Amino acid sequence: MNENFCVVPGQLLPANRNTPSPIDPDAIQVPVGYEPDPADLALSSIPGQEMFDPRKRKFSEEELKPQPMIKKARKVFIPDDLKDDKYWARRRKNNMAAKRSRDARRLKENQIAIRASFLEKENSALRQEVADLRKELGKCKNILAKYEARHGPL
Repeated sequence: MNENFCVVPGQLLPANRNTPSPIDPDAIQVPVGYEPDPADLALSSIPGQEMFDPRKRKFSEEELKPQPMIKKARKVFIPDDLKDDKYWARRRKNNMAAKRSRDARRLKENQIAIRASFLEKENSALRQEVADLRKELGKCKNILAKYEARHGPL
């Protein structure tokens, strides 16, 4: 193939044609007037670590999958005479693990809620931008049509 042409699906374009280079969608910054409540951010951040940023944090498909409801096992009554030190140590350990699990779940739910709120604002801003660009495109097409009517096609 001739080196002076580049291949675009369905077309053969001159290599020296000024076409914009591809844009990484993640590199596009959309101005979004969104400032989450600092109290909500605090509830969505792990103490001692970096503050949660809904603009940067993306959740994987796996993280957003609904979790199945797990039926609790029926409580088994333990008579007082069997509640020795080993029993109470296991109870304390289990209570701490349950608290950690609830806290982690609550943290993740808060993060997802804040991220969803940010994405809704971003989506709204993008829709407005699309509407503005379509309006501008319509004006440009109008100007081009008037030019072509007066001077012939380009």
